Amino acid sequence: MPAVTSYQGKQEPYQNLVLSTKRVNFVVCQLFALLTALWFRLYLHPSKASPFIRHVVATLLGFYLALFCFGWYALHFLVQSGLTYSIMVFAGLEHMHKLCFIVALGYLSFCQITRVYVFDYGMYSADFTGPMMVITQKITSLAFEIHDGETCMCVPMPSLLEYLSYNCNFMGILAGPTCSYNDYTAFIEGTAYQPRHLEANGTENGKHKHTEPSPKNNVISKLCTCAISLAVFLSVSKIFPVERSIDDKFMASTPFILQVLYLYLSMLATRPKYYFIWTLSDAINNAAGFGFNGYNKDGTPRWDLISNLRILDIEFATSFKMFLDNWNIQTALWLKRVCYERCPINPTAATFLLSAMWHGVYPGYYLTFLTGIGMTMAARTLRHNIKPYFLGSTTHKSVYDVITWAGTQVAICYTVVPFVLLAVGPSLKFYRSWYYCIHIACLLLVLALPVKPWHLRAKEEQPQENSLQGGLTGDHNSHSITDNNCNQKHKAT
Repeated sequence: MPAVTSYQGKQEPYQNLVLSTKRVNFVVCQLFALLTALWFRLYLHPSKASPFIRHVVATLLGFYLALFCFGWYALHFLVQSGLTYSIMVFAGLEHMHKLCFIVALGYLSFCQITRVYVFDYGMYSADFTGPMMVITQKITSLAFEIHDGETCMCVPMPSLLEYLSYNCNFMGILAGPTCSYNDYTAFIEGTAYQPRHLEANGTENGKHKHTEPSPKNNVISKLCTCAISLAVFLSVSKIFPVERSIDDKFMASTPFILQVLYLYLSMLATRPKYYFIWTLSDAINNAAGFGFNGYNKDGTPRWDLISNLRILDIEFATSFKMFLDNWNIQTALWLKRVCYERCPINPTAATFLLSAMWHGVYPGYYLTFLTGIGMTMAARTLRHNIKPYFLGSTTHKSVYDVITWAGTQVAICYTVVPFVLLAVGPSLKFYRSWYYCIHIACLLLVLALPVKPWHLRAKEEQPQENSLQGGLTGDHNSHSITDNNCNQKHKAT
């Protein structure tokens, strides 16, 4: 036993060094991608370079960054893309999307299993399966879009170059986010701005027709957000480590209410890492000219087409659903398109299980998303039964918002702890320290309070979604709207 302890002690500094190197490589590559994106927009603008050249440059730069960060592990990106492209070419449209889904997710899972249980368990940061997660989203999204569009020709079959450019371009190879294939090709071909210059009546908006919107102010704003997020994470995360929540001495000497407060602060300190990564990735895409999403009412351009989070809506969320809708937005949309809208039985549970599989093979992921199923069902039940009683006055609504904000934050923290701890033992130790109280409360709420079946809620929500979509026609890419219409025709497939 002493020999094992000694070996682990010798390995720990090496592991920390490897982790630090990976993180530095990631940040350096993203900063390089940011500068390259500026050059790409200015010197390879659609008016100066053909789509072929833009595809080639974006793809080669993406592979270069992947090789720099991950070495020859980056070949997995090509293998996964090559296997699924072969399926798209040779398989029939009827089953092509299902085969692509199985192969892409299966290959991702294989790589995650080998990385975690064969090579380096616990080496969470900057691993090569991170980009593969985004590539998996892109592959399956495109496959479903091609299948769903077979009757209305929404999405054409891409060439191999276009396919690799979509999956592995330098703007999103390291941290995404995922995006619609049509949106990406519109950006490459230089047609991304045209549909957003049309008013609802189809006439050109003279206020914006002569100028191409600049992302400069938006990129600067997002880089400031990145700097603040990184500073907060580096300064605060070490003060409030999540692991202290399961420390025996801490649990024995700290009142429960202070344990709850500490848990909230530790999770609050964890989130800026994701704010930094996703906001920087969004800024890189915007700097290249990708992400334009119409104009605000005051005429300022919007650059949130592929944004992955809304920080204020996350931190002040008053429901479990509101938190999830504003966290990892593009992944939530992907899960909705490929699973929730197509699963005939209990789509909520199926979506959470798919999310767990997609994230990886750490047991903590499965504990988090299994808990999330109960949380979502309980929150939905509670909201439908209780919220109507608080809508009578502004004061009652404010009281409701404060209570639900506090409840949402506690529920999110309780749910996400295993996601951070990863292992089964520490995660169950945490839940035991809380006597599984929130699990039990969720079960009682679901059993005691009535709630409409999901298919009836879907019928009620669909007219609202259609109305909202119609109202946003002037602010959303016509390519994306066409994709949505195609998806509706085949949503049960």
